[in-house]
Amino acid sequence: MSDTLRITLAQLNQTVGDLAANAAAMLAVREKARDADLIVYPELQLIGYPPEDLIMKPALVARAAVELEKLAKVTADGGPAMLVGSVFVRDGALHNGVALLEGGRISATRFKYELPNYGTFDEKRYFMPGPLPEPVLFKGAMLGLPICEDIWHPDVCRHLAELGAEIFICINGSPYEIDKDVLRIDGVAKRRAIDTGIPLAYLNRVGGQDELVFDGASFVVGPEGALWVQMPDWEESIVTTVWTQTAVGSGSRWRCDAGEVHDLAEHPEDIYCAMVMALRDYVNKNRFPGVVLGLSGGIDSAICAAIAVDALGADRVWCVMMPSRYTSEESLEDAEGCANLLGVKLDTVPISPAVDAFGEMLAPAFTGRLPDLAEENIQSRIRGVTLMALSNKFGPMLVTTGNKSEMSVGYATIYGDMNGGYNPLKDAYKITVFAISEWRNHHRPKIGMGPLGPVMPQRIITKPPSAELRPDQKDSDSLPPYDVLDA
Repeated sequence: MSDTLRITLAQLNQTVGDLAANAAAMLAVREKARDADLIVYPELQLIGYPPEDLIMKPALVARAAVELEKLAKVTADGGPAMLVGSVFVRDGALHNGVALLEGGRISATRFKYELPNYGTFDEKRYFMPGPLPEPVLFKGAMLGLPICEDIWHPDVCRHLAELGAEIFICINGSPYEIDKDVLRIDGVAKRRAIDTGIPLAYLNRVGGQDELVFDGASFVVGPEGALWVQMPDWEESIVTTVWTQTAVGSGSRWRCDAGEVHDLAEHPEDIYCAMVMALRDYVNKNRFPGVVLGLSGGIDSAICAAIAVDALGADRVWCVMMPSRYTSEESLEDAEGCANLLGVKLDTVPISPAVDAFGEMLAPAFTGRLPDLAEENIQSRIRGVTLMALSNKFGPMLVTTGNKSEMSVGYATIYGDMNGGYNPLKDAYKITVFAISEWRNHHRPKIGMGPLGPVMPQRIITKPPSAELRPDQKDSDSLPPYDVLDA
């Protein structure tokens, strides 16, 4: 028994279903943190989170058990023990749980009690809740091991406290939302710590997984609610916390030495970082060589190009200008200016020949009808087909560039500007697009690979938005002002 514990928090990315790679990443951390007593990894780190219906494959669950045993055997070397989140089978039921690996074996397992089933979470579809967990004794310390949702309700932490828990270690897969970092600390973790008088280490993952993105921002709070450690957001991070057992009255209490408190990204940098990380991981985890997108000279495509460059680097971003007879000289100049600032390849593919061909082909059917939305949508669909052809021929994923304001009211074209494999702006209203564009023109995000200076001509931000599908068209012809639409 020791009066000091060194607990390493490993804030890592992961790939769902790639158990070998996830296990290798955990072992790499273990090599870096040989002086630790215990290394902690995020929720379901071995199989990846969220696994969704992949977890219903018996082969995956069986492989997880094999990989966990392999990890356990590694700890026979006398080095750090590990707390590993994985899936477990008990009495035919699947559980979201955590295993303590030490001395070459799995010495303890605990299962998640509170299963979230709202918003992005659907855990009751896959898992059965475990019983209220008991603390785990490790090197003289009674560890309470709530898992993510368990601390969003008071019962699990109170139960652990009643059974003698001295330190809470909570592993998480908590997706990013605006102001979620504040809610986690002030609205949840501090409440559990103050309520029970027990310090709490909160470990989150980082990285993108399909439509979700995880911001990390792990932390440790004391029993009085003080922030003892704040890990960075939007990057992998490995921090070893030092805990000391001190006498308090007739008993004792574990305290964590004050560590570094990183500043977290403020608005709108956090939103921009979420878009960058989400796109980066979607492209890389799906092994696309890069991305292609239409660059119109408008703000949506310009900021998507900037996000892509910050995510992947300019050499993996291909922009295509597809002018028609309605494309203004201003848009041509702005698209070229944006491409030059970002340092990306820009090709021009005029769509007028295809538009004329469609006009000739449909003329008999359209006889007696004035040009309207049908002709406008043809232009958008030609652009969509053109970009998909380039994607199919050369391999880059097509990035969609429509914002949430327009998508939500149907101001978009099916098989046209909605084409693509991923949309960085899918959850961004137009007023957010303006905000992040203005911000990015004066700042580079902490995780960005793009230029330090502006990423688009300022005129792109200030000029009235237009789809340029008919003469003198403005978005305001069809939509209310964006501050009204987005209210």
